[in-house]
Amino acid sequence: MHLNELNALERRLWDSFSQGRTVDVLEDPASAEVVVRADVIAALLLGAGVDHAPGDRPALRLTGARITSRLDLRFTEIAVPVVLTDCRFDEAPYLQGARTRELVMTGCGLPGLVAETAQIDARLVLSRCHMTGPLVLTRTQINGDLDLRDTVITFPDGEAISAVHAQVGGDVLCTNLAVEGRFRLSGASIDGECDLEGASLRDPGGHALDAYHVQITEDFTFHPGFSAEGRIILSGATVGAAIGFCGARLSNPGDTALEAVDVMVSRNFDLGRGLTVDGGIKLDGTRIGTELSFRDASLAHADGTALSLRATQARETDLRTQRPIDGVVDARNARLGTLYDAPGTWPADLRLAETTYDALAFPLPAAERVRWIRRTSGGYLPQPYEQLAAAYRKLGHEDEARTVLLAKQRHRLTTLSPHTRAWGHVQDAAVGYGYRPLRAGLWLVALLICGALFFGLYPPAPLEAGKAPEFNAIFYALDLLVPIITFGQEGAFAPRGTGQWLAYGLIAAGWILATTVTAGISRAISRQ
Repeated sequence: MHLNELNALERRLWDSFSQGRTVDVLEDPASAEVVVRADVIAALLLGAGVDHAPGDRPALRLTGARITSRLDLRFTEIAVPVVLTDCRFDEAPYLQGARTRELVMTGCGLPGLVAETAQIDARLVLSRCHMTGPLVLTRTQINGDLDLRDTVITFPDGEAISAVHAQVGGDVLCTNLAVEGRFRLSGASIDGECDLEGASLRDPGGHALDAYHVQITEDFTFHPGFSAEGRIILSGATVGAAIGFCGARLSNPGDTALEAVDVMVSRNFDLGRGLTVDGGIKLDGTRIGTELSFRDASLAHADGTALSLRATQARETDLRTQRPIDGVVDARNARLGTLYDAPGTWPADLRLAETTYDALAFPLPAAERVRWIRRTSGGYLPQPYEQLAAAYRKLGHEDEARTVLLAKQRHRLTTLSPHTRAWGHVQDAAVGYGYRPLRAGLWLVALLICGALFFGLYPPAPLEAGKAPEFNAIFYALDLLVPIITFGQEGAFAPRGTGQWLAYGLIAAGWILATTVTAGISRAISRQ
């Protein structure tokens, strides 16, 4: 390229390159030249400029220009920084396989940028830019930060951002990023944090963010002000610090809004403090180092599973949502650590099969907690009752534990055959299935008083006059009621008429009480 072929603006850029001075079109408003050919920029970056004097720090710095034709730097090595501000590109630059020191574009307009497999020794900055085509960073290696703050990328029919298996040695800064189309980050490795505070991602009915198997050393934050239309996928991600969605808005009506299956989070997974979700949240198999929180969140997925926590593990779980979750909450096989919840926000359909927790932060009366368990739409399951009873025992509330286990037996009774249910009702009335042993004593005292009063007023005749012991109404009634011991009264006297039928009733009641007490106590001991 000959110097006499350059326009005035290109010549200024050529002359300033060796010392890295900024060429600003806006500094000379009278100049008619605002166009720089992409070939001129490529020639400078590839060593066609003047020889550098000792102490020079060459760099390409350009502000306010329009760059025509395609900037093609594929598989080249660029040894100088490139800083472009408020420039407009006619065509998307190509940097596939290129290696450059630093690339900074601020406030630029581009129809896309293709930099797959490129290597950038320092930062890649694309802040305050407006892109009408895709940003391709597949397998790109960036040793510094990736800065996409305040940028707008519009490519609704495909992948607006493709950073599959990209490697970033610093932070990924996406504050106030606006994307229309898919943002694909799957398999990427980020040595710092990934910050999407205030970002807006739109891919209705598709994948607004696909961060499958991403690895992030520090925080992965979506709060506050983050919004997404379409599915957010974090499944398989490993996050060295925390994940936060506080104040975010997720929308994927009728489908899953957040899919975070088998995620590993070293600290908190915060889905509370103003989070609003229209669609389901799926956290199956996710392991959380400290707290999983839905405090003050609003979740709705009517006619579907609003929250799935199957096999999720956390040291603490806070389910005190802003209002009751609209939809099914499935916590089967979850290990929730210390569980925080409130009766006013219990979901209508709560599934707790094989769910375990170390403690209930707010135990509540056992009768109220039983209503919590019974919110499931499934059939009878013993484990939720046994887990709740164990939690009460751990607190030293043995009476509450027995109340829970009695409720378990009553629930079980509804699943049995009619004749078995009849015997169950007898055991319940007599001794509360062994969990109300005092009830048997009360029955015994009541029957004893009735029998003693009747036989005291209408004593039976002796079988053999002169040989019978002195009649005692109390011990006679006790002889009839207690089948194991005898006081010599029952065999010496023979009631007639009504007294005979009462004696039969006392004998039958005694055997029923003895049988139910034995069965109930055996069951209670076996559960201990």
